[in-house]
Amino acid sequence: MRTAPTILHLDMDAFYASAEQAAKPSLRGKAVVVGGLGPRGVVATASYEARAFGVHSAMPMGQARRLAPNAAYLVPRFRLYREISEQVMALLRELSPLVEPLSLDEAFVDLEAGETAWDASSAEAVGLKLRGDIRRVTGLSGSVGLAVSKMLAKIASEEAKPDGLLLIPPGTERQLLGPKPVRILPGVGPATGDHLRRAGIHTVEEIAEAGEDELVRMLGKAHGSHLYAMALARDERPVVAERDSKSVSVEDTYDVDIHDRVRVRMEVQRLADRCVERLRAAGRSGRTVVLKVRRYDFSTLTRSETLRGPTDDPGVVREAAARLLEGVDTTGGVRLLGVGVTGLADFTQEDLFAQAAAASEEAAAAGAAEEAAEETAGPAEDVPEEPAARRWMAGLDVRHAEFGPGWVQGSGVGRVTVRFETPYSVVPGRVRTFSVDDPSLEAADPLPLVEVPAR
Repeated sequence: MRTAPTILHLDMDAFYASAEQAAKPSLRGKAVVVGGLGPRGVVATASYEARAFGVHSAMPMGQARRLAPNAAYLVPRFRLYREISEQVMALLRELSPLVEPLSLDEAFVDLEAGETAWDASSAEAVGLKLRGDIRRVTGLSGSVGLAVSKMLAKIASEEAKPDGLLLIPPGTERQLLGPKPVRILPGVGPATGDHLRRAGIHTVEEIAEAGEDELVRMLGKAHGSHLYAMALARDERPVVAERDSKSVSVEDTYDVDIHDRVRVRMEVQRLADRCVERLRAAGRSGRTVVLKVRRYDFSTLTRSETLRGPTDDPGVVREAAARLLEGVDTTGGVRLLGVGVTGLADFTQEDLFAQAAAASEEAAAAGAAEEAAEETAGPAEDVPEEPAARRWMAGLDVRHAEFGPGWVQGSGVGRVTVRFETPYSVVPGRVRTFSVDDPSLEAADPLPLVEVPAR
């Protein structure tokens, strides 16, 4: 393991919600929740103001509304988030050829491989400059962790949140980890955590004191040995550029087993969307969709389906994952779900089969957030049945022939309310209400969060 803290972990702060606050001056400093708005929707991201009420990601949207009834509830605008992510990843790749994206808003960077840092002082200087560059380019904040390993760098960035930087000096790793709860270590989910608690092990230091033999006896050879090494701050995993990876996957372990089949389906769809985010952040596509299910009795099932060609279409991955789930019995409860894509390529199924020729990119971009929200959460509440192009989802960008750019604040009973403001507005914009079929109102592309100077 290296001796200098030259592994950097960047995690953008409340990414989706922060992007929405930056884009909408009237929401700055207020509770914002991004996710599916229907009765079965889930929270994708909550702003720090919303988190103060107990709202968090993966929470059912209905529960979030009960906790924070006065928050702004918006559908995701993935086109904007991808554009910001591309800007951030470009800054990271200026630091090193070894950048490992974990999602649109999170990545590891090997500063030593880029010869941009070689000791604690130079690594801290790089981290400080990076945070400033991100704010200058995107208008958003990110938290940075620096350490000798990936595990420690990720822990450091979490400790630094929000909008901070933490460097773990070499030699102090055990001191930092010792008093932390066992769940801070990678691979310790609710089931393992409960197992350790029943054995009287509550902290990382107590894991180390238990010894490798005892952990192997309790958890098995692979898991026990891995956990013991992590407790001793031993993590030899290299930063691997996503382009070199053979697969992309995401998974969640649940504090309470999921028994409701509808909830299981919704979780699989959410994981499929997150997996596609990672694919797109890396500029890749994949040919084989993989579903992982760990059931109540710890039995783990893996199912896969190979497509005609590589894709990065979230709808395609969601549908494949849903088909795979149909063949899995989850009646006893589910502890863990995961969705992955293998057979990665630098091109998509659309490139091979020209399936996208029928629709323009502009139309797809305008409907991306609406499609994501509807497929994840069902139809929006109180919105009458209208042609898809005239259904205005809260948070989407619009433009009016007279009043200019704005965003949908809400809609229902044939009316749509729009707030006319941009990311560059000095004060919150004015609000107007129109008929949903007003010919002067049209969908628009997101504006950059940082205004581009006129040439």
